[in-house]
Amino acid sequence: MTQAQGGVRGWAAARKGHLSRLRFTSLRLRLVVVFGLVALTAAVSVSGIAYWLNREAVLTRTQDAVLRDFQQEMQNRAGLLRARPEQYELQRTAREMATSSQRFSVLLVAQDSHGTDISANSGALNGFSLQDVPKSLRTAVNEQQKVDSHNKYAYHLYWQRVVEDGTPYLVAGTKVINGGTTGYMLKSLEPEAKDLNSLAWSLGIATGLALIGSALLAQAAASTVLKPMQRLGVAARRLGEGKLDTRLRVSGTDELADLSRTFNDAAEALQKRVDDMAARDEASRRFVADMSHELRTPLTAITAVTEILEEELEAESGSMDPMIEPAVRLVVSETRRLNDLVENLMEVTRFDAGTARLVLDDVDVADQITACIDARAWLDAVDLDAERGIHARLDPRRLDVILANLIGNALKHGGSPVKVSVRMADHEVVIEVRDHGPGIPEDVLPHVFDRFYKASASRPRSEGSGLGLSIALENAHIHGGEITAANSPEGGAVFTLRLPRDASELAQEGEEKKSS
Repeated sequence: MTQAQGGVRGWAAARKGHLSRLRFTSLRLRLVVVFGLVALTAAVSVSGIAYWLNREAVLTRTQDAVLRDFQQEMQNRAGLLRARPEQYELQRTAREMATSSQRFSVLLVAQDSHGTDISANSGALNGFSLQDVPKSLRTAVNEQQKVDSHNKYAYHLYWQRVVEDGTPYLVAGTKVINGGTTGYMLKSLEPEAKDLNSLAWSLGIATGLALIGSALLAQAAASTVLKPMQRLGVAARRLGEGKLDTRLRVSGTDELADLSRTFNDAAEALQKRVDDMAARDEASRRFVADMSHELRTPLTAITAVTEILEEELEAESGSMDPMIEPAVRLVVSETRRLNDLVENLMEVTRFDAGTARLVLDDVDVADQITACIDARAWLDAVDLDAERGIHARLDPRRLDVILANLIGNALKHGGSPVKVSVRMADHEVVIEVRDHGPGIPEDVLPHVFDRFYKASASRPRSEGSGLGLSIALENAHIHGGEITAANSPEGGAVFTLRLPRDASELAQEGEEKKSS
């Protein structure tokens, strides 16, 4: 797998986790909610307007019919009464008026021949009395208007709607034209209220059905619109996982079809780009590997010659010409450096090709560090703080490479003494390598593990190959570990190596990949 593919896969994994967190705010849910709110708003608005219009129409129609009938009865019956009628006359007229088609209750009020106030009702609606008439209505009925060209009558008909014990009523009153008897009417609007309640229930049911229908419609629309989007999302995730041959089936000529075609074009371009990069990467690795192998043969011969020259330099006889001794020492030093560079290049090539494997063994970490320091004669320059008995299942050779690079880098670029400490933390072995030098510049910290990175452009050459820390990091990664670099608050640089106590699982996965 190339680095480009690995980056895309990492993006896909992060994106998948992000989508799982947003599952409850999906586009489908929002679409259904929006459809439902629009339908609910429209249905409630239409139902409210329809109810209000029907309510006014029903009440106005009933009210107009009752008032018209009551006014006609007042003219035809109450208008025939004497100015000062007797009680029995008033009672008989009230009962006759109540027999009209509208079936309302009547209350007549007048003064008899002795000037006494008398009243009579039709006997319906629990004895309709003057106390049942609102005071404001009585005042308006009894108020005498000025008669002129615009107003022909001194008294007018007034009405009012009231509610008693949850039952609506229509109350009206007027005086006869000559200002004698006053008549009041009480009409129950309960039948109309029941009709309006039935209408409200019907509109409520219609609103509920509209809401359900809108939800079903939204679900259908979501399925129609979002299924292609879901297919696009699945294809994008597959593409992010490195399956670059993923394509969408294009059907239709709408915007979604254009989006699918655009995705296919982008996927094809990405596949071509990644294939080109993989081919160039493979060619580069093959070139480095071939070059390293080709260099080993002449380098072996050169190394043998330099070893002889080095023996001559160390001989006590002093047979070598002092004039050429510096040149010989330079050749010996550069040959060793070239040998290290070739070995490091071959190691890097194995990591890039994915052929590096772990050979695990149970090691005592303290003993392993001691052996590394002793083999390189660093005992006087390194302060080891590690308890014996901390065992881990690791690759001893690769651990030695990591330690050698970290400690050697600290000795070379930091200040003595270099302190190496070991501790356990959460099933991990933590090894810290700290020097007492000036530390690492902040602009260099992010690049210390880059291949061939030089902290100072004025010193492009050094004794190292520029690959040591990069190889150490790769060896940590193959164990499932990590190396971080930082500056200590007390001065100096600190490299922290974290390795699992048991890398067997990673080694097994590597063998499975190799066999597959």
